[in-house]
Amino acid sequence: MRYRNIEVARFIDRPNRFIAHVKQNGQVETVHVKNTGRCRELLVPGAEVYLTRSENPLRKTACDLVAVRKGDRLINMDSQAPNKIFAEWVLAGNFIPGVQSLWPEYSFGDSRLDFAIQTDKGFHLVEVKGVTLEHDGAVYFPDAPTERGVKHLRELKKAAEAGIDASVVFVVQMEQVTHLSPNDLTHPEFGEALRAAKAAGVNVHAYTCTVAPGEVWISGEIPVVL
Repeated sequence: MRYRNIEVARFIDRPNRFIAHVKQNGQVETVHVKNTGRCRELLVPGAEVYLTRSENPLRKTACDLVAVRKGDRLINMDSQAPNKIFAEWVLAGNFIPGVQSLWPEYSFGDSRLDFAIQTDKGFHLVEVKGVTLEHDGAVYFPDAPTERGVKHLRELKKAAEAGIDASVVFVVQMEQVTHLSPNDLTHPEFGEALRAAKAAGVNVHAYTCTVAPGEVWISGEIPVVL
C-alpha cells in the first residue's frame, strides 16, 4: 500500500481523537488523525510524524497523520490501512491459495465482517485487526476496549462451529516485534473471546509489516501467544 504526498512534521498535541497539532517548517498546522484509538504511547510531544497531504482544496484539514516514529521503529497508525494491506496481500497470492473472489464488508449473522474469500476449495470468513500497541518488543490488541471486536470474534466462532472456515488476522503495523497477545489488562473480555474462538477452530494469525514513510506491506508472521 502506498501513500501520496508524504511530509514530515513534529507532533505537538491532540485536542481530540480526530485532530492533532503538528509543527512543520516553523508553522503549527492542524491535521486529521487517521486513528481514533488512544495511541498515547505513540503521539508524544516532539515525536516525528508523517503526513499525507490531500489534493482536495475543500478539506478542513489539509493533511492526514498516518505514521509516527517510536525510537528506531516507524509505526503506521492509519486505521484504514490494515484492510487495504491485507486485501492487496491476498490478491497477490498470499494467505490462502486458489483465491477466486474477495468480498469486503461481508454480512454474516448479526455482524459485518471485513472479508469473505472464495477459493477453489471453499468459503472463508476473515476479520482484520490493526495493531499499533507495542511494549518491550511485544504487541498487544486492543489498545482500548472494543465491544465491536468481541462481537466479531463471537460471529467467527459461530461460523467455525457451523463448519465454515474462519480467521482473525492481526495486521501489526510495524516490524521488529516478537509476538502478539490479547491485551487482557485493558479488555479481558476480548482475550476471553479470542481464546474461545481459537478453541472452536477459528484460525488466529498475526503478520508484521514493513513500514516506510510512503508505503507499508506485510512482511512476515509472528506467534500469537494466548
